Amino acid sequence: MKGVILAAGVGTRLAPITNTRSKPAVPVANKPLIEHIIGSLKGAGIVDIVIIVNTSGELEKLLGDGSRLGVKLQYAVQEEQLGTAHAISLVKEMVTEPFILVNGDNLVPLSVVNELVEKFNGTATITLLKADDLSALSTCELDGNKVLKIVEKPKPGEELSPYASIGTYAFSPELFDYIDKVEKSPRGEYELPSAMDLMLQAGKEMTWVETGQFQHLSYPWDMLSETVVFLDEMEESREGTVEDGAVLKGKVSIGKGTVIKSGAYIEGPVLIGEDCTIGPNCFIRAYTTLGNKCRVGNAVEIKNSVIFDGTNIPHLSYIGDSVIGENVNFGAGTVLANFRLDKQNIKMEVKGKLVDTERKKLGAIVGDNTKFGSNVVVNPGRKIGANCNIWPGTVVIKDLDDGEEHK
Repeated sequence: MKGVILAAGVGTRLAPITNTRSKPAVPVANKPLIEHIIGSLKGAGIVDIVIIVNTSGELEKLLGDGSRLGVKLQYAVQEEQLGTAHAISLVKEMVTEPFILVNGDNLVPLSVVNELVEKFNGTATITLLKADDLSALSTCELDGNKVLKIVEKPKPGEELSPYASIGTYAFSPELFDYIDKVEKSPRGEYELPSAMDLMLQAGKEMTWVETGQFQHLSYPWDMLSETVVFLDEMEESREGTVEDGAVLKGKVSIGKGTVIKSGAYIEGPVLIGEDCTIGPNCFIRAYTTLGNKCRVGNAVEIKNSVIFDGTNIPHLSYIGDSVIGENVNFGAGTVLANFRLDKQNIKMEVKGKLVDTERKKLGAIVGDNTKFGSNVVVNPGRKIGANCNIWPGTVVIKDLDDGEEHK
């Protein structure tokens, strides 16, 4: 079977992290999301993969021909974002055998791909998950192991079952015949579920498999949830140097060239990349990941946070439940607060709407190349864009756009 990955999306809900990279390139456990997806396909024996990308050229540059990853990659460019069915139509001439189709913003475990390959009925088999909220997903009417009907993004009362499609499918090339017949949806897009429904109306048999394993990257705080999944399953590796007087408890993985200095206290699971300097006298708490070439200095505490490559947190700072982009620099005494005084859920503005994160603890989401002066406090749930300058002694109480000066 061949693999097809839908990776042309930008991921605006993940801003400011996606202001400087596409969603499939967002690092999860120190590796781009799309590399995790490719790894699952490869693990299931699928090494011939087509990736549908946007016009930026980012993923082509990142992944090349796939030889670094042990696979063969081809690319199809979607110049306009006209929907999933339109995207798939672009690979019709490249895919002439049965194929696994995966959304490029889902962390798909190897076990899910293996089961899909094993139970593929030769025409169409999809993966479903029980979900409480189906409004942003596809709902399905079922009869035993057969799918009878699909409705995309159902309104209240239109739900056909408690199951939703998670964007992982097995199809025969026959799908392209129905994609060619798809009309625009009420949302103005050519959507894959419309093609699937046309298949069903034509009497084609569609089966399904259920999964309980699903991680979808929709909002910035989803990165914290995904990190928990990966670090719980991580195999420990210590390739760096640990000085006498440093304490490492639980699973702690350390990359090549990294130095853990005396007095550092690390409570796993924690993942630290290559060529980092950690300590002396700092505290890194569970479910934290640090990318390559990061620095964590004296009297710094980091808790349950995702920190990208090249970021410096040199001294006297607290980072709690936060996502920090590349090459961010923190001045002494910076505090990213993660808990409301009134103990209410933290809300974050996403695309102009206030969204309940359903988290009691959530710090800041910080874009690439932002600089903090000394003694800065950032209130819980704030988003700070890329290339911002936060002046010393200030309190950040509102979201900041890319390049903003906060005085």
